[in-house]
Amino acid sequence: MKPSSEVGNKPISAAVYRKRSSFVSDLMRNHSLYVMFLPVGILLLVFNYLPLAGLIIAFKNYDFARGIFGSPWAQPILNNFDYLLSSDAASRAVRNTILLNGLFIAVGLIFEVGLALMLNEVRNKYFKRITQSITFLPFFISWIVVGVFTYNLLNYENGAINRIVEWLGFQPIDFYSEAGLWPLILTIAIRWKVTGYGTIIYLAALTSIDNSYYEAASIDGASRWQQIRYISIPMLKPTIIILTLLAVGRIMNADFGMFYAMVGDASLLYPTTDVIDTLVYRSLRKSGDIGMASAAGFIQSVVAFVLVLGSNYAARRVDKDSAIF
Repeated sequence: MKPSSEVGNKPISAAVYRKRSSFVSDLMRNHSLYVMFLPVGILLLVFNYLPLAGLIIAFKNYDFARGIFGSPWAQPILNNFDYLLSSDAASRAVRNTILLNGLFIAVGLIFEVGLALMLNEVRNKYFKRITQSITFLPFFISWIVVGVFTYNLLNYENGAINRIVEWLGFQPIDFYSEAGLWPLILTIAIRWKVTGYGTIIYLAALTSIDNSYYEAASIDGASRWQQIRYISIPMLKPTIIILTLLAVGRIMNADFGMFYAMVGDASLLYPTTDVIDTLVYRSLRKSGDIGMASAAGFIQSVVAFVLVLGSNYAARRVDKDSAIF
């Protein structure tokens, strides 16, 4: 019979004792790694976990004078959620957020994987570096600059595109009154800006593939397209699945900077461009209702959590090695 240790009057089993001893020995053996992790752990605690206490604002009538914990509870307790769950504008914003982000994810996957595959096939290293730098550069341009650039292209009176359209003998297009065009415009803008950045991870995954696979395929007579189809793409599948799962987890969080810089307060475009973040910003600017804004963030986080779990479960059913957890 294995002995057990005791702390006070509570016995500790041998298994628990061995587990604690194993942790202490691992801590002593890898102390340098734990010291390196300590600053990151502190940052995670301060900026990711401690602010979770502020979630109670979503259930309170926030009063600046009383603060978070002194403010009275909402009556009824879910009062701050009513606007987001019952308003037509909120329903439209939720729909636009999901559809636009879904479109961005799908198109982004095609463009980023396609560009990575093309760059991987380039043998001239100087051309490859220049091309990669050019496609990566727009990532560092502010959305404010992109918004101004877009306005100068699409402006009805003096926009460059409408000047070309008139020169060709057609009627100019009032882009800022045609809501149906903006999903395409926003997709083009975000692809131009972030495709180069998103390509980096896929390109890194491609460069890590053992070259012997391609050599063996070449000896067997496989063309470059066949090598891409049967070697490169299957090898990229785990990376594609993981990045897609992470993107799905953010599907309820629109890029406020992009939408507000590109669309602003153009109400005629709201049917296809108004998302949760811009709706909450306008509501907060008009009413100052912080409780409602916190409720929106709470809903976004819960839905994102459920989507990540569901997507990860689906990925595990297809290929358990490709799941995140």
